[in-house]
Amino acid sequence: MIAPRKQEQPLEQAYLDLLRQLLDHGVKRGDRTGTGTSALFGQSLRHDLGVGFPLLTTKKVHVKSVIHELLWFLRGESNIASLRANGVTIWDEWATENGELGPVYGVQWRHWQGADGNRYDQVSKLVDSLRNNPDSRRHIINAWNVADLPDENLSPQENVRRGKMALPPCHVTYQFWVAQGRLSAMMTQRSGDVFLGIPFNIASLAFLTHMLAAQCDLLPGEIVHVIGDLHLYDNHQTQARQQLTRTPRKLPRLELVQRPESVFDYRIDDFQLHDYDPHPAITAPIAV
Repeated sequence: MIAPRKQEQPLEQAYLDLLRQLLDHGVKRGDRTGTGTSALFGQSLRHDLGVGFPLLTTKKVHVKSVIHELLWFLRGESNIASLRANGVTIWDEWATENGELGPVYGVQWRHWQGADGNRYDQVSKLVDSLRNNPDSRRHIINAWNVADLPDENLSPQENVRRGKMALPPCHVTYQFWVAQGRLSAMMTQRSGDVFLGIPFNIASLAFLTHMLAAQCDLLPGEIVHVIGDLHLYDNHQTQARQQLTRTPRKLPRLELVQRPESVFDYRIDDFQLHDYDPHPAITAPIAV
């Protein structure tokens, strides 16, 4: 077994340092929601999955929502009905009355519309490439389809009615890398809400990397999370300061109970987290 790389700084401490930097040195900027933010540009986080699963412990992360959303992406769905059926409401504010979001993440991942009229399944092609051409430098999933981006002057619902995305993707690209029997992943995110969104995004990237590694007979390697506009909303500052008073605890361990036939066949019960002992959740309003 390949030993995990010794981390220069634990991921959660690096996250808390970014939270502190945003509070102390963030640039005041306006935003689409009108809430106001403190922001930094071009930040990154890194974590070796061999040392534990990267769920924040200084506040509880709602794990089932993370997994249900990821499985929803992998099914290529654009309607939130299955999310709602599982108690996941994180997309409700942007959906139409019929639950539609337009060609968002899952549609781009599984049904990218090509100029030739064909639809392309990026995830299936990725798995095939990881298995059969592991040294490739082209293991990429891309969600930034310019033809489907919404008009910022219209509401999310009106964009959906016109066949566009309700919201443009925040996590834009995923790139995977195989070396020494381990699968690593880098996610590039154009925009990241540090308090509510980034903990969720980190966990989702880690779950996906574990799933793909299992499907390709690889060990999970590192995840690298790169964020363009990293921001703290003005109405999250009190909550951020509360989180900074807490001491990180030991990371949990993820067990995949089974390896199904396909990466598309995972179910919520296939994921078991052991020893997740976080501080209590800290609620904060979503900027819409």
